[in-house]
Amino acid sequence: MVFLCKRTRLFISSILLGFVALPNVTHVAMAIPATAQTDSQNLQAQKILNVDPSELTPAYPPSAPPPRQDPLPDERQLQERLHDTDYRINALQQDVTGNLWVGSWRGLSRIDPNTGKILTRVNLPNVTIGAIAQDKVGRLWVGTYEGLQRVDIRSGEITAQNLFLPSKRVLSLLVDKRGYLWTGTDTGLALVSPDQGLIMTTLKNLPGVSGNAMTLDAEGQLWVGTLDGVVRVNTANAYIMKRINNLPGTTVQALAISPEGLIWAGMPNNLLVINPKTGMVLRSVARLRGRNVTAVRFAKDGSVWVGTNNGLLRLNPYTGGLLDEIPGLPSSRVLSIAPDIGNKLWIGTSEGLAWLMPKMEKAQPHLAFTRAVK
Repeated sequence: MVFLCKRTRLFISSILLGFVALPNVTHVAMAIPATAQTDSQNLQAQKILNVDPSELTPAYPPSAPPPRQDPLPDERQLQERLHDTDYRINALQQDVTGNLWVGSWRGLSRIDPNTGKILTRVNLPNVTIGAIAQDKVGRLWVGTYEGLQRVDIRSGEITAQNLFLPSKRVLSLLVDKRGYLWTGTDTGLALVSPDQGLIMTTLKNLPGVSGNAMTLDAEGQLWVGTLDGVVRVNTANAYIMKRINNLPGTTVQALAISPEGLIWAGMPNNLLVINPKTGMVLRSVARLRGRNVTAVRFAKDGSVWVGTNNGLLRLNPYTGGLLDEIPGLPSSRVLSIAPDIGNKLWIGTSEGLAWLMPKMEKAQPHLAFTRAVK
């Protein structure tokens, strides 16, 4: 009897502790309803976090998600990088080895003009290149918008820089017949000794202020295109010899000397032919009236290449007649021209480099210096 009572008490205790399941008895009544759990959690969160319980309940917008936007983020970042890259080619210069130096706003490179292969890339402190010139010893001078550097073409090393120019913004470079380097900036000229890499003199009171473009006449004197006409400078002493500022227009941004010794001056609305001895304007090229002339170069055959903000033309220098108008450029805005290098004409534009051979119907872009076209 005692044994039976002990077993009964043990069985009742097991039931109360949940160790033994009773037959035909559901456990649903023992479960806490989900709503009660949620309310309890909300109350706890409200006490702990001090938030409104409604904020813990997920809410969804009644409208559908927005449609897909092209391009996708990865493609969009790529396109933004492409647009941020500036492909303008401001300067082209042949060196003593026959190779072509390309000065772009992405850096300085030397290419084989016969194959187009890139031979050298030079890391400059500043890549916004405005002008290139080579001195009589073969050293390359590079003018950027942050100063002037001298580059050894064999090693690609920068051997001189940070000269005290009238301004760090270099727009034009020219080596005179004595071998000295003239540097045109936006606030005047500087005469540099290439050997020492030192400034010999400066011309800060240049009429027209800015040395946009330079060329030498038959007597070896310097002509400078400025914001107010052209100025003739004595290369021996840097004195002003002549000023022509009564031109039909003001800013002169491109200069070239014809085989006959006449000055061709490109302006934002004109192309003028000037007699350097008298300073008289001989004529205005009818074909270029009202057009923005940005570059002028004479070819070996005597014809003249004229780059504008709206295309590239080849003219008869005697009549001004149109010989060719070149399609296929990366951009219609021409910035620099280099004829007769590797049996090609090289054209720098605001969107990259192109080349043209005789009897070709249109120019071909150099893919290493041109924005990819989709």
